Amino acid sequence: MKAAKHRTGLVFFPAFDWAITPDHPEREERLLYTRDQIREEGLLDVPGVVEYRPEPASELDIKRAHICVGSVSAVAGVPHLIAAGGTITAGEKVLSGEVDRAFALLRPPGHHAMRVVHGARGFCAINNEAVLVEYLRKRAGGKLRIAVIDTDAHHADGTQDIYYNDPEVLHISIHQDGRTLFPGSGHLTELGGPGAFAYTLNLPLPPGSGDRELLFAIEEFVLPVLRDYQPDIVINGAGQDNHYSDPLTNMNVSAQGYARLTELLAPDIVVLEGGYSIEGALPYVNVGIILALAGMDYSEVNEPDRSPERREADSAATVNANVRRYVEQLREIWEQRDSIDVERMFGGGDFYNRQRRIFYDTDNIVVSQEESFRLCSRCSGYQKVLSVAQPLHRARPTRVAAVIIPWHACRSCRSEAEEAFDSTSVSEFDYVYLQDVETDRYLTKERA
Repeated sequence: MKAAKHRTGLVFFPAFDWAITPDHPEREERLLYTRDQIREEGLLDVPGVVEYRPEPASELDIKRAHICVGSVSAVAGVPHLIAAGGTITAGEKVLSGEVDRAFALLRPPGHHAMRVVHGARGFCAINNEAVLVEYLRKRAGGKLRIAVIDTDAHHADGTQDIYYNDPEVLHISIHQDGRTLFPGSGHLTELGGPGAFAYTLNLPLPPGSGDRELLFAIEEFVLPVLRDYQPDIVINGAGQDNHYSDPLTNMNVSAQGYARLTELLAPDIVVLEGGYSIEGALPYVNVGIILALAGMDYSEVNEPDRSPERREADSAATVNANVRRYVEQLREIWEQRDSIDVERMFGGGDFYNRQRRIFYDTDNIVVSQEESFRLCSRCSGYQKVLSVAQPLHRARPTRVAAVIIPWHACRSCRSEAEEAFDSTSVSEFDYVYLQDVETDRYLTKERA
């Protein structure tokens, strides 16, 4: 049997004992057929392909990425901790040099989980990629430049939220246009905060986009940006609901398209996100991704229902004109990122403020949130968040204040942030949080 060109680690966690409901798209069977297909193809017998077992993430691992309202255990069960820990396992094996690349095939997914977590939304409670990113940064003493490329059909709004003002994490999301799909965000104009403008980039694809559009985006947009950014680690949030058979979306990507995407992107770590065509897509897409990661031939990977005629028609398709235009606009924004007039765009005061409404569709919670980013010429600036969560079936809202100190905060911002936390009274809020990842300090004041 041919050996893998790239040593590839697989971390498999199907969460057989967890589902939102027995008939929910995010249920146990999601990875059963994938597991069977991997065994049938003999991928676990390929020299250079190694399977590892996940270890649960610790509470500290979660706190580096999230402010879990109430407590970590209030929003995350054991399956969430193991899924997040599985990404850490994948990252550890790559960073230690034990493998060249790794694929975390796990559930529950996570990319809709934001910095402040009131519950589950978009099937997500804990952001697996963010937990991984913070683990890798901590392990490297904050000296890693990381790129997260999310190719799920749904906009990675949670990952965007966590890294919106962080210049050391480049976040690119390629997804079905938010005007046609949950969570309704991910527009071209969402470009990051004042400390990291253009380090958030979104490419919305029109419904019906297929291999041509997705691969064009990778080749003409993502790869040039990565060449400029020069990340130390590339993570692919590999949602598979862009597949033509997915029941929740309206896209037209094939298993061959996913495999080619993986070959082009050459990610260090792949993390499974969405994808709900349990029998028709996931087994074939995952096999294609594994083969591409390992540097092996994937040309024979095809779905049983994808006829030669359909393959020929898809290969003859041309790239949507809007996608070409969006790619040109995003590349221009990226190339001009250093010349932006921050004061003109974000105002000349001490803070840049924005207000949002966030719907937790899984847990039926409506959140009103106000964010303030400190404008600072020496660092990316600390952040204040005021979040009011109103469950639809409970009268009393939960009021939260949080102060977030970024990696490499200057002395002035750190001092201001600590003072802001100390001076915020729990008489006005149910919880007041301080998150300081660089020093691993996580403080909570709770109303008695």
